[in-house]
Amino acid sequence: MAKKASKKKAAKKAAPKKAAKKAVKKVAKKAAPKKAAPKKAKKKSARKPNAAFMAALTPSATLAAVIGSKPIPRTEIIKKIWDYIKKNGLQDKVNRRMINGDDKLKAVFGGKGQISMFELAKIVNQHVK
Repeated sequence: MAKKASKKKAAKKAAPKKAAKKAVKKVAKKAAPKKAAPKKAKKKSARKPNAAFMAALTPSATLAAVIGSKPIPRTEIIKKIWDYIKKNGLQDKVNRRMINGDDKLKAVFGGKGQISMFELAKIVNQHVK
């Protein structure tokens, strides 16, 4: 039985050598990669802003009390309202999606004390020309 055990050990030792030879062959195959055709770089055109967003809009008197009376684009109007909300801490502490109105914003919100941030664009639309 001792001979059988030693043969098995010898067989186990021989197997890793074969695996090592196979690994060397695989590495050798991977070392010579196929030549790929050079890819042409695509030129990306500069993204142009939508003219509708850049059109200057005149705010109503109630909205002008919050953001100023100068005509500015819709995107800037929303930014200025958010600056006002954050400066005065008007975002609801528990539900951050809700905006609490102070005296100036209640007039803009149509008398509502609190609105959702998703309603903000709709309300701004009512106060610009």
